[in-house]
Amino acid sequence: MRSHRKAWRIAVTAFVTVAVSAGYIAGDILGVVPGVLTNTTYSHYSAPQTREVYQAASIDGTLETGTAISAKQASSLLNTLKSAEGVGSDVSAIIRDSSGTTVAQVNASTAREPASTLKTLTAYAAASTLNMGSTLDTKVYLVQPVNGLAQLVLEGSGDMLLGTGQNDTSHVNGRAGLATLAAKAAAALKQRGITQVTLSYDDSLFGSDRIPSGIQENDAEWRYFTPVSSMAVDGGKQWDGSVAKPSDPDNDEVYPTRSTTTASDTAKAFVTSLSAAGIKVSGSATSGSAPSHSSPIASVSSAKLSEIMAYMLRNSDNTEAELFGRLLALKMGQANSTAGATAATQSVLKKDGINVTGLHMADSSGLSPGSTLTVSTLTDVQEKLLAKGLAAAEAEGLSVVGVVGTAESRSADNSMNGLIRVKTGTLSTATAMTGNVSRIHGGALTFAVIINNGSNMWSAEQAVNQFVAKLPKL
Repeated sequence: MRSHRKAWRIAVTAFVTVAVSAGYIAGDILGVVPGVLTNTTYSHYSAPQTREVYQAASIDGTLETGTAISAKQASSLLNTLKSAEGVGSDVSAIIRDSSGTTVAQVNASTAREPASTLKTLTAYAAASTLNMGSTLDTKVYLVQPVNGLAQLVLEGSGDMLLGTGQNDTSHVNGRAGLATLAAKAAAALKQRGITQVTLSYDDSLFGSDRIPSGIQENDAEWRYFTPVSSMAVDGGKQWDGSVAKPSDPDNDEVYPTRSTTTASDTAKAFVTSLSAAGIKVSGSATSGSAPSHSSPIASVSSAKLSEIMAYMLRNSDNTEAELFGRLLALKMGQANSTAGATAATQSVLKKDGINVTGLHMADSSGLSPGSTLTVSTLTDVQEKLLAKGLAAAEAEGLSVVGVVGTAESRSADNSMNGLIRVKTGTLSTATAMTGNVSRIHGGALTFAVIINNGSNMWSAEQAVNQFVAKLPKL
């Protein structure tokens, strides 16, 4: 009976969401129905048991728009949020119907610190601009000097989720493995009669500006971010035994310290893999430059950018968010810097008609202090995902309340699990959430809520959970 109830919940969720032309569905996220960007690497997640199932007959109205949202009920919901324990006075929230009409709002034009909901802006701009079916390749080049040992050059293109083992096709983190790369390189070297080399690594891709200003104010121990790099193993996480490493590499729920020298760390790990493959490396790996007019003798590919974006959004990975900002800046010809990344994002937002009044991006992730935006900007982005099906990679990457990602533990009503797709945001003085909702009465809505400087931030977060849980019934 439980399995039937669970399957029915997923089916109803998919049915409602398809009807609003969102371009994605919760079933697609879970891999239970087909979709052009189905993320099969997350198939190991399963929806929790719900307490209540809504039969298809209880879904009212035309599914394209559903019944009109009651402005009175929506306003009442906002009033309950405002008066909830711990929320305080620095609160903004907005509810819009699927046509983009604001049904109810409070302080919607007031700019506040968004925490990680800022990632939805970076993700939208990147998904709208980059080739999300492409990969980030890590390559090995061979340079044969006239005298002396042959030299290998390891060059990265931004894959900061490399693994030390073989390519892992079941996960995003570790999709490209250094052991596989070393085996390929060793085979190519042995064909040339080479068994001993020197190694250098090229980490020049992102220039010298790697760290957003002030980011360490919220991450003094480097647990939530490491400087962007052309290559890194497991996001630079250092598993020294102080924190247990998850069995699932795509589960980013624990936070060991991260290395700030990820490129040289990757080169060292590659030396170990080369040795295991029968190639001796003389001396230590040093910084160098890849040959400009040469083909690699070996390479490995990351997961698709669409899959990496899902990993970034669901885990709220700050490093990967900054990486997407930098890739976007390079694509658009902006400065190869933090400022260039945020300028590139804002350029795309303006071009697509998203309200940027009050927007200031201190970084691409929301971890650095100083970012501000309005809830109207957040819902403008959600409308693009919902109404026009744009930036499908971001749409499919959102967390699902009670099901997957950072919102898995944010359910205040299990019967609504699977109907609410969101991005969460949490800092010591900010809690936020934005997303889109499949309504029980047909159609959909978008929303955003930001609370700054609450009198009790834990209670404020619970108030957000309660607010969001009631949205599908509007």
